[in-house]
Amino acid sequence: MSKQEHVQKSEGKDDVVLKNKVEPEKKEVTAQDKKIDADHHPSLISPLDSKRIKLGSLGKRPNKRSAKYEFDAVVLGAGPAGEAAAMKVAKSGKRVAVIDPRDQVGGNSTHVGTIPSKALRQTVYNLINYGRDPLFNRGNTNYQQVPLSRVLDKARRVIRQQVSTHTRFYERNQITMIQGWASFIDKHTLRIDMSDGSGFETITFNKAIITVGSRPYRPDILDFEHPRVFDSDKILQMDYVAHKIIIYGAGVIGCEYASIFTGLGYKVDLINNKGELLSYLDSEISDALSHDFRQFGVLIRHNEEIDHLETHDDCVVLHLKSGKKIKSDAILWSNGRSGNTDGLNLEAIGLNANNRGQLTVDDTYCTEIDNVYAAGDVIGWPSLASAAYDQGRCAGAFVLGEKNAEPVSSVPTGIYTIPEISCIGKTEQELTDEHVPYEVGQAFFKHLARSQIIGDRSGVLKILFHRETLEILGIHCYGNHASEIIHIGQAVMKCNNTLEYFTTTTFNYPTMAEAYRVAALNGLNRVF
Repeated sequence: MSKQEHVQKSEGKDDVVLKNKVEPEKKEVTAQDKKIDADHHPSLISPLDSKRIKLGSLGKRPNKRSAKYEFDAVVLGAGPAGEAAAMKVAKSGKRVAVIDPRDQVGGNSTHVGTIPSKALRQTVYNLINYGRDPLFNRGNTNYQQVPLSRVLDKARRVIRQQVSTHTRFYERNQITMIQGWASFIDKHTLRIDMSDGSGFETITFNKAIITVGSRPYRPDILDFEHPRVFDSDKILQMDYVAHKIIIYGAGVIGCEYASIFTGLGYKVDLINNKGELLSYLDSEISDALSHDFRQFGVLIRHNEEIDHLETHDDCVVLHLKSGKKIKSDAILWSNGRSGNTDGLNLEAIGLNANNRGQLTVDDTYCTEIDNVYAAGDVIGWPSLASAAYDQGRCAGAFVLGEKNAEPVSSVPTGIYTIPEISCIGKTEQELTDEHVPYEVGQAFFKHLARSQIIGDRSGVLKILFHRETLEILGIHCYGNHASEIIHIGQAVMKCNNTLEYFTTTTFNYPTMAEAYRVAALNGLNRVF
């Protein structure tokens, strides 16, 4: 058979096969078939194709703002109260703007107040412990000759971390940040003078929350431009070694800085215009602080007032009305704070601040103007960053019309001296004046194993309770970590538990927390 004949036969055979081929029966594809196909043949995704998934209107925050205003709410100040208020309102879908003159969030609390001073305190506390530990101290410790600005290196790192963290909060909640100085034109319009000097702009709003914070009070009789005259903001820029310093004002800030400078080896004169330190504290706690200050070398001068101050190139001389004269390398003025309201043009909306620049609010944090609220240091008590957060959040809730929000009332005191002080509830004097039958339970830190291990021998936890019902009426703590320890008692009081909670609860051992069990048993021993 020739090759050509073979090919022809093969082609004929193939034609027969094709002609006899059975066509597959077409069936309708069901949903179950599609599911099976998807299981065995999943879709292939490639980032190189043009397919894109968009949320459209699904992912957009609902725009509930009135067309009448650019913003549903504006917050003046990016400190703790301002941040909490802005977050609360923004999370409800409202359009919120925060106006602050700094190019970084955090307010005075982060930049010149709570964060730097507490970071500075921690560094000094670490240096004190280093100097006391015989394992490390070989007599060559020279940290007392280090300028304060050098000791603040850690504080600067913490500030940067805090700014970074809180900036992300604003970004995630789509809050508009405006850098500038705000002032009222009317009750729904603000003028903002841009911090970069580029001019000003105006914005309209439905409601405003003033959280501009406070600054150190500066009396006219002092020249704060002099390099040896400081307030609690300016002191963070001190860049020379001072061997002796006067601290005028023995409030919270004055006592905290007295601890810091004493820890750095400075000779400290603490001028107090009252008869005792922090007179609103339980007297036993106040006495303990005074005792330790004297042990560390702080010279406390009670019932004194400034007459005038001499400033020289190499020193300052403080003249007191009692006739005393005190010479020092520098002076730190820490006698009160003023609200930052003087540039807000409050007169344009009929609102007035008191002589310290503070605003009056009702239980809903609303001022005399029905759409203007305020929170934080600008409203006065208790002027704590912790309370400012809660006040701001509550103010935001009332702005939104929430009915179940409660104003901040029970706030623990936190004073970051060395050692720390923290308390909540009534003092002994208050209970005595109210004729309440109370009893006292105490635990001295020097008897606690954990305190002995750490090396902190000074401190006491004091529980005041009703001798009949065992209701906890007040808790007062003096000693390192007091600001942490207090929250155990705070939680127990909030839950309306009695003193017996501490005696029937097992605490880790050794811990500082077991001071509660020791103090409770100590108090029950006095009950008959």
